Amino acid sequence: MICEKYPSFRERSENVDLVVEISLQPWKVFKPDGVILFSDILTPLPGMNIPFDIVKGKGPVIYSPLRTSGDVDQVREFVPEEFVPYVGEALSILRDEVKDEAAVLGFVGAPFTLASYVVEGGSSKNFTKIKQLAFSQPEVLHALLQKFANSMAKYIKYQANNGAQAVQIFDSWATELSPVDFEEFSLPYLKQIVESVRKTHPDLPLILYASGSGGLLERLAMTGVDVVSLDWTVDMAEGRKRLGLDVAVQGNVDPGVLFGSKEFITKRIHDTVAKAGNSKHILNLGHGIKVGTPEENVAHFFEVAQGIRYQM
Repeated sequence: MICEKYPSFRERSENVDLVVEISLQPWKVFKPDGVILFSDILTPLPGMNIPFDIVKGKGPVIYSPLRTSGDVDQVREFVPEEFVPYVGEALSILRDEVKDEAAVLGFVGAPFTLASYVVEGGSSKNFTKIKQLAFSQPEVLHALLQKFANSMAKYIKYQANNGAQAVQIFDSWATELSPVDFEEFSLPYLKQIVESVRKTHPDLPLILYASGSGGLLERLAMTGVDVVSLDWTVDMAEGRKRLGLDVAVQGNVDPGVLFGSKEFITKRIHDTVAKAGNSKHILNLGHGIKVGTPEENVAHFFEVAQGIRYQM
């Protein structure tokens, strides 16, 4: 087991050979249409002068949370070539390995989500510290968000230049914001990233995912991304209707469904596909796969998915 030999997540995700091996594992077993770079949305942080670690059983830990304008001044903009050369190298190798049999997917964290981690000091249940900053010193938070927006636009371009054929932006914590606050603290920065990438990489598909995004769907589409990834708490037909036909959708089978019978899994896949319609849909789970999911049920998901043919 790789995890036993290399217990540190950062060690696994910052070593080219391990990143390639772990990224290819699901593809070699299940042959999905995409190969996702094994990494973390926080990987750029040390290159921005924000030390962090991922502690087993606790998750990400930011040792010196950012709370003041002085703290934000110490954050430098990210230069991927300098600080994460292993990411570019791994993406290039992955492209060579999979050829045209699958798309190589990169990903980045969205500015508000990254800011949440570094202000809270890690994961959070209540998001009181980031909200205190947003609502009492908004100019400090905006300065931090701007640095993340500039840095993540660079990071997406770097991934694309090294082999990523699509990039997903994770705004995992944006759904902790009310719609009006999303419009101030997340949406403008997501738009900036999309516009910046469009100038240099007009054909690069950009995907946006925010878990629990039912209250923000229309606003997610306003970012200008090509694909909005839905989690399972949104009905696919309703999500499709609310987003409009110009935006592609990804998702959104509940990962818990894979603990059900094969018949049940098949039924849910067909239900999702029928509701999404016959174009601009990437069938996927509505979130990451759960620990303990039976492997034969994962295999069944792919078999059923790859057997579907659209009636045009």
